[in-house]
Amino acid sequence: MTVTATTVGRQDQMEPSAAPSRGARLLRLVPAAAAALSGVLLYVSFPPRTLWWLALPAFAGLGWVLRGRGWKAAFGLGYLFGLGFLLPLLVWTGVEVGPGPWLALVAIEAVFVALVGVGVAAVSKLPAWPVWAAALWIAGEAARARVPFRGFPWGKIAFGQADGVFLPLAAVGGTPVLGFAVVLCGFGLYEVVRAALDWRRTREVRRTAAVALLSLAAPVLAAVAARPLVSDKAEDGTATVAVIQGNVPRLGLEFNAQRRAVLDYHARETERLAAEIRAGKVPRPDFVLWPENSSDIDPFANADAAAVIEKAAKAVDAPISVGGVVERDGRLYNEQILWDPAKGPTQTYDKRQVQPFGEYLPLRSFIGAINETWTSMVHQDFSRGSEPGVFDLDGTEVGLATCYEAAFDWAVRDTVIHGAQMISVPSNNATFDRSEMTYQQLAMSRVRAVEHSRTVTVPVTSGVSAIILPDGTITQKTGMFVADSLVQEVPLRSSQTPATRLGILPEIALLLVAAGGVGWAIGAGMRGRRG
Repeated sequence: MTVTATTVGRQDQMEPSAAPSRGARLLRLVPAAAAALSGVLLYVSFPPRTLWWLALPAFAGLGWVLRGRGWKAAFGLGYLFGLGFLLPLLVWTGVEVGPGPWLALVAIEAVFVALVGVGVAAVSKLPAWPVWAAALWIAGEAARARVPFRGFPWGKIAFGQADGVFLPLAAVGGTPVLGFAVVLCGFGLYEVVRAALDWRRTREVRRTAAVALLSLAAPVLAAVAARPLVSDKAEDGTATVAVIQGNVPRLGLEFNAQRRAVLDYHARETERLAAEIRAGKVPRPDFVLWPENSSDIDPFANADAAAVIEKAAKAVDAPISVGGVVERDGRLYNEQILWDPAKGPTQTYDKRQVQPFGEYLPLRSFIGAINETWTSMVHQDFSRGSEPGVFDLDGTEVGLATCYEAAFDWAVRDTVIHGAQMISVPSNNATFDRSEMTYQQLAMSRVRAVEHSRTVTVPVTSGVSAIILPDGTITQKTGMFVADSLVQEVPLRSSQTPATRLGILPEIALLLVAAGGVGWAIGAGMRGRRG
């Protein structure tokens, strides 16, 4: 009986202490859950939704979970934030090839976010820390845009702001400055809330509150001040452009096996447009833009494909920019071909930023050992072009950034530097079914329009095709997986925005700010240890 009583007594003593232990474990999960949910909130701010402002509370939440953390905790929390953001954002990458490549891509890209998290935690105790932290985020985006395999910029914060108040800042310093403003405002929001909840009224708290309010307000004021840089006025007259969306016979990767059908669909839609022109229903375009891969049959090697394109060009009586797959000297190129109704092919542009795992396969032998199906999907690598693409279309200089290239700052800017008065982004999204990918890419083109103050056209095989004015406004767009055409008179411009003139310099400046913040934090830590 004594043993039993003693045992019961010990159990009674242990139970009260066990409950706080479980509670403590649950509390430790709160930052992890908050980090992941903040990442999801950032994803929800991206297209096709127009909830751009949700990026601010998303970064406020990230600031809360990272402030004052050690590097291990910051890495883990940053990684969870990256997963919450990138897993749903990039789900389209696995639409046709299964979840393996999607999960691998997200796992790698989230490491960059995790490293940024370590940096944000390190600078979080510095004065004006939101500035250093926002610059660190842009440094992470700069790294993602360059490595591995020449980079993957998808998910830049700027690309989620096509409908936001910060958009004019794209004309000031491109995607780095636009993204910096959004992230700074988000971290500033957290600081404002933190200062408001602190009941003390010491000089330090008042100074913190002033910095917080400035971090929150300065990006908005800067965006308002940049508004005069955004204009849709014609500087070099106008051009009437036709965008053709021919559609594809079936969804998915299989459309590449139906190459002649895709070409015929685009020729047929062009001839339908020609009939409407003759009937006086629509104005005659100065030139016609077909999408990427609208002729996967090489028209230089196949006379039947050339005949189809020539017939369409003669019917519409205007030059056509055709997206073709061309083999030359044993190399494969994703090429835009300018096809004149009288002269035939006159100019070409070879895509320079080809897509890894889509247009070429890095680590081919290693990947083949894992899954031979993936290597068969990219049986021959595409080669890269070397020259910027600017077509002279009856006196109008049209810059070309083919599909994936629209995500890269340098690829779009290059066309404007070389004289483009408008920009075309021919694309092929049929591989990605009805996913959000096409809307994400469309938002990129809207940001590019404002960044360089140019009309941007987006001809897509299966949609969404669109015409975008230099102020980022979509004036016409098609549905998905329908045959359609868009005809519109658009403004031509030749002036250069500050973003165009400055190029990479704003990004370099923000990288130096980030490095300065990290250096300061390291120095402060070393002084603290010595003290």
